[in-house]
Amino acid sequence: MTYQVDGIAALADPTRRAIFERLADRPFAVGELAKELPVSRPAVSQHLKVLKDAGLVIDRADGNRRIYQVDPDGVGALRAYLDKFWNRALTAFKDAVEKGGETLS
Repeated sequence: MTYQVDGIAALADPTRRAIFERLADRPFAVGELAKELPVSRPAVSQHLKVLKDAGLVIDRADGNRRIYQVDPDGVGALRAYLDKFWNRALTAFKDAVEKGGETLS
């Protein structure tokens, strides 16, 4: 079985998370990101590849540069995944409250 990099695993790394958070503000070129981070330009490129493979960012050509931005579809898929757990937790909490209320009556 082949495993793809998923969004949660990609964002587990603090440097990738910092890159992703910057891209949430606006699109960036690799060099621009590298100037803002304590890692090399090649390291930023590697982190962007992981984020792209996870479906969290997309890129486009701009002359000889690549401009990266957050992929709304990938973020939406990650949110849908997390919402499943949030909804389960809320349902479990509701059930626990309702069961607890029955014992008090």
